[in-house]
Amino acid sequence: MSKAKNQAENSARPSLSKSVLNVPNQLTMIRLLLSLVMFVLIALEYYFVGMIVFIIAAGTDWLDGYWARKYGQITVLGRILDPFADKIIICGSFVFLVAVPAMTETPWALRAWMVVIVIARELLVTTLRSVIERQGGDFSARWSGKWKMVLQCIAVGTSLFYLSYAEPNTNAPPWSWWLMVLSIWSAMALTVYSGLVYILAAIRILRS
Repeated sequence: MSKAKNQAENSARPSLSKSVLNVPNQLTMIRLLLSLVMFVLIALEYYFVGMIVFIIAAGTDWLDGYWARKYGQITVLGRILDPFADKIIICGSFVFLVAVPAMTETPWALRAWMVVIVIARELLVTTLRSVIERQGGDFSARWSGKWKMVLQCIAVGTSLFYLSYAEPNTNAPPWSWWLMVLSIWSAMALTVYSGLVYILAAIRILRS
């Protein structure tokens, strides 16, 4: 009896490992590693290379979601790891960017209070989702949250492109400054708006 049980456990291990380490989860892990590489590149002032790495990392976010839905490979680990990787790459990028002197010296560019808003919003939504889903409620992602992520990615990418110029305040083309500022402020506006959408949704769910 014990031998049969051991054989059953051994036969189940490969399928469990295969489901956990599927393609979407592997892509998410790659995104986490790429985000760390990008942080190092920003710290070393390799902004253009950092932008390329960021674009590749952000692309894996779309790819792993598409793959998981198409091939039915959505797992509990993926539901935890994917948003965690998104928060690391976005919040980490903003933290590293706001520490760049050229960024803080640029008019209307990224500021520390904006980074606080981004991080506070992510912490709030994560906490609300944890509380509501623990009670059996549905707190799935809203479209405002998805578009918020898109605008934040654009803001990070345009900021890295702007900083890739030596002395960007004098050498960067004007259109790159406009694009960076527009994307940053648009991302901040949608970050606040999507946060309010989630708060109102949480209130409705908790009342019911």
